[in-house]
Amino acid sequence: MAEERIQEILDYMREETYRPMTLQELEEAFSASDKENFADFVRTMNEMEQQGLVIRTRSDRYGLPEKMNLMKGRVQSHAKGFAFIIPEDEKLDDVFVGPNDLAGAMNGDTVIIRVSAKSSDRGDRPEGTVIRILERAVKQVVGTYNAGKHFGFVIPDDNRINGDIFIPENAEHGAMEGHKVVAEITKYPEGRKNAEGMITQILGHKNDPGIDILSIIYKHGLPLDYPPEVMSEAEAVPDEIRPEDFVGRRDLRDETIVTIDGEDSKDLDDAVTVTRLDNGNYHLGVHIADVSHYVTEGSSLDAEAYERGTSVYLVDRVIPMIPHRLSNGICSLNPRTDRLAISCEMEITPKGVVVGHEIFPSVIRTTERMTYTNVRKILQREDDEVLERYHDLIPFFDLMGELAHILEEQRNERGAIDFDFTEAKIIVDEQGKPIDVVVRERTVAERLIESFMLAANETIAEHFEKLHLPFLYRVHEEPNPEKLEKFFDFAVNFGYVLKGSPDHVHPRTLQSLLEKVKGQPEEAVISTVMLRSMAKAKYDDKCLGHFGLSTEYYTHFTSPIRRYPDLTVHRLIRKYLFDRQTDNKTQAYWKERMPEIAKHTSACEQRAVEAERDTDDLKKAEFMQDKIGQNFEGVVSGVTNFGLFVELPNTIEGLVHISYLTDDYYRYSEENMALIGERTGHLYRIGDEIEVRVLDVNLDEHAVDFEVVGMKPQKPRQRKSRPTIIQGKAPVKPANEGKKRSAGKPGGGADHRPTYKGNGHGNSNFGKNKSYVKNKGRNK
Repeated sequence: MAEERIQEILDYMREETYRPMTLQELEEAFSASDKENFADFVRTMNEMEQQGLVIRTRSDRYGLPEKMNLMKGRVQSHAKGFAFIIPEDEKLDDVFVGPNDLAGAMNGDTVIIRVSAKSSDRGDRPEGTVIRILERAVKQVVGTYNAGKHFGFVIPDDNRINGDIFIPENAEHGAMEGHKVVAEITKYPEGRKNAEGMITQILGHKNDPGIDILSIIYKHGLPLDYPPEVMSEAEAVPDEIRPEDFVGRRDLRDETIVTIDGEDSKDLDDAVTVTRLDNGNYHLGVHIADVSHYVTEGSSLDAEAYERGTSVYLVDRVIPMIPHRLSNGICSLNPRTDRLAISCEMEITPKGVVVGHEIFPSVIRTTERMTYTNVRKILQREDDEVLERYHDLIPFFDLMGELAHILEEQRNERGAIDFDFTEAKIIVDEQGKPIDVVVRERTVAERLIESFMLAANETIAEHFEKLHLPFLYRVHEEPNPEKLEKFFDFAVNFGYVLKGSPDHVHPRTLQSLLEKVKGQPEEAVISTVMLRSMAKAKYDDKCLGHFGLSTEYYTHFTSPIRRYPDLTVHRLIRKYLFDRQTDNKTQAYWKERMPEIAKHTSACEQRAVEAERDTDDLKKAEFMQDKIGQNFEGVVSGVTNFGLFVELPNTIEGLVHISYLTDDYYRYSEENMALIGERTGHLYRIGDEIEVRVLDVNLDEHAVDFEVVGMKPQKPRQRKSRPTIIQGKAPVKPANEGKKRSAGKPGGGADHRPTYKGNGHGNSNFGKNKSYVKNKGRNK
């Protein structure tokens, strides 16, 4: 009812004739004059104001932000003090806000800004001023304690938090110089005053083993321990299937079904089987752990899983969404053990078309626990010992490989975009010290599982979209036409002319370009810039399609052990199909809940991505500490107005600061995404091969500094603990702005790319920047 009233008020205010009205005038317009209705109406208006849906002016009149040249958005701060406001409406441009116009807003805060005229100095990007802070995102800060005589400061680990946190006397609670601490903010910054806080937790000294990763965990607010009530429920779950669990389930225990995962994976949530039917079609079975049987709606386990949203895979540990007792135990499809599953069986033609399917609860017993490595060796006949060990299963895997190839060809024909970026695995010792960084290959075995999981996800999504029931989808919307137009123009610089209009481009057009540039020197630059022009995949209650996969229907069904959206999808399958609850009350309940679940789980996913990227960058920088002075071959992976990002073959990335380019004066060309020498005309752009020398490593910033071999040697740059803000013209936001100084290269892989569990396997998302997600999901 409240949602309907809010929508009614918004529709009224959107009318062309509407002018800002007082509460009393609105009360009369909506006939809310009696005491009870008036109280409800006031509550609704207050709620709308708190959410930023309406604005109350100084004269106590209410109107829509967009009609007052105002905008609601999220603050994305920069280390230099300025910020960009990311609007809720993705069709709008980001708005620049200078350091003096933030009004104390911090990174991640939700704010209302007044948008002013565009500035030609910064490429026609609009500027703004924060006029109201609706919601604070930063409640606590992780950083290093700096002790004074009668007070102290916490220097935040997150360089997007500008200014140290002042800790008054008696609020340090035992913290000493050099301690990594958690500080709760008690007063937010105001004017020239820093934020104020008190120490709530001492993690240890910054040089102690393991404190670096622990600091990142706390920095991103990742939960470590489970509440007692959650652990009590987990302990109450049986270790084995009970006789009553078989009721209503199809018994598939005699079928040949296998899991295929990384060597060190422990939470095995999907298993597959393939057979050939008499009519020449293929029968594909995708069997997913029935986590929803054990994590029931309304339980403490479910509430905790929702808050976590996803498992987080860091270089030295996994922070699971559900307790290990479940994720590695009764929910994991361990070999030759009875397990509950939800199965999606599909009949697929030799052309790769799904012509029939069935979704049902099952009991399975997997035949083998296979690894990607051994499946690859079987398919490519690489290892006699492995071939002998799995001799009886070779025809089974050959049929799998055959179907996987058909499905991949079918995706290619429809125009699915296949980014193939290099991914890394960071190997650490028992103390957490990195001992190697190696490239992770995406082999035929990973592609096989990817194809099968994609088929199941699309089938499930299409099934429920056609039932017109509330559901949760994984969506990837069409690119912003303006961004795509810039990419079209950029491709022309390399002699590639794309057909069609940026307003209505088909994914096939972009995939055909990737095929043309494959193996060419410009492959990296074209792939990276193309990816930046795309939207970011997310969860949504509407079936908006998946642009990157070139499909109308897509969801996440295959990883309920580690992703709450998949667990939600399982719960809906059980509710709608198995229990046949599709009444109006059930539909209304899920229709109301779904938008919030989509929004929350998308945010949890982003939090995990950022934490995983932080730990990667930290350990990569630490790995390079003893390599200062050594030369390496690399490739330019990013170009900004402050220098070049260079990526080594093992994916480690560093910055060649523009001050180190001593052979000329270089200016940044945003149009060409290049640094151009004014005297020599020498050009640096993404994809260029370059030899660099390691000049410096800064663990606090997770940063590696390079210099170009052959240029005049430089001294490492002097960094300040907190940046000095230089007032003046607003800077141009570089093409790869949004990544940290030490973040991974911009770009990313496909939303459907498999990721690899364990220590440091990763994949990437469709989105603005490369997002390493170190969890096993086959269909990111």
